[in-house]
Amino acid sequence: MSAPGSRLARLREELTRLLHALRLPVLSVFTAMVVGGVLIALSGGNPLEAYAGMAEGAFGSPRAVSETFVWSTPYILAGLSVTLAFRGGLFNIGAEGQLALGALAAAWAGHFLPRLLGVGLPALLHVPATLLAGALAGGLWGAAPGWIKARSGGHEVISTIMLNYVALNAVSFLLNGPMKDASPGNVLSRTPLIDEGARLPALVEGFRLHWGFPLALLAAALVGWVLRRTAFGFEIRTSGQNPDAARYAGVRVGRTVILTMALSGALAGVAGAIEVSALHHRHELGFSQGYGFDAIAIALLGKAHPGGTVLAAFLFSAMRSGATRMQYLTQIPIDVISVIQALILLFVAADTLVRRIYRIRGERERLVLTRGWGG
Repeated sequence: MSAPGSRLARLREELTRLLHALRLPVLSVFTAMVVGGVLIALSGGNPLEAYAGMAEGAFGSPRAVSETFVWSTPYILAGLSVTLAFRGGLFNIGAEGQLALGALAAAWAGHFLPRLLGVGLPALLHVPATLLAGALAGGLWGAAPGWIKARSGGHEVISTIMLNYVALNAVSFLLNGPMKDASPGNVLSRTPLIDEGARLPALVEGFRLHWGFPLALLAAALVGWVLRRTAFGFEIRTSGQNPDAARYAGVRVGRTVILTMALSGALAGVAGAIEVSALHHRHELGFSQGYGFDAIAIALLGKAHPGGTVLAAFLFSAMRSGATRMQYLTQIPIDVISVIQALILLFVAADTLVRRIYRIRGERERLVLTRGWGG
């Protein structure tokens, strides 16, 4: 076969594989939307008007598209955090706590660090330092359950859930105590504003869209490259699929588990840092909107693939961005979006149900999400 013919055959094979991989997620979303439409109709609303209003709110104007991309930035990074852990056979439920600590560390670096050093920092140094602080905080918090897993076999699902509580309550204490904004009249649980030099600039003048969005896309490309093209990515995938085979191949599985969870936490930490640096310019209690928990559904919907995670993040961000417009036009409660997202997660997790509904045959796709105790 000639070289052009060989490339065409490979391209056709890749396209077929992609369409096959997208089949169940797309049908899961469609089924969730249908069930959501039934619930809207039972509550007295018009499903078509509701979904049209949602689409208008997400894509109906340049500003709407900008807001959708703004929502997608933390979703992409937090989704990648969970995706990376999935590929290593680990279940990182701690992204919410890692994101909160990353945001707090970014607020500290953005406001308190220059005062600690006694000198102002130029934006060229201050912005990277702010994002790096978020990555380090999230990474260290992610490494902790990885270390527990590697040393004692303690299940990361339990440890990340528990560490979420520790992180969120620690953040609450600091925002109400040592790091609280001491401005006269302030009664809110929040840090002071970060310095101008620590703020990520807007990507488009007059819109909230910021440089964190292309950074999130770059992170997705980087995660995909690491997993597919590097020796460390091979170690992550092998340790996740078969730890015994990985050890036989010379992989230090314990070390890989710790590093995978650390990188997973770092991605979540950067998500929080970007929210502080680009949008809120401070850490305020409760700003997260549950990004870290939604990230689990996003990673599952994306089949633990970086590209799929980006697409799933866009879907969730479009729903969140368009929800307000939907409520304004149809008076349907905005909470219906959370119901639809929960239904999406249900149908993605219970893919056997989707296969039976649409009479899909063939071998089930196998994704190792987490290993057992001591694995």
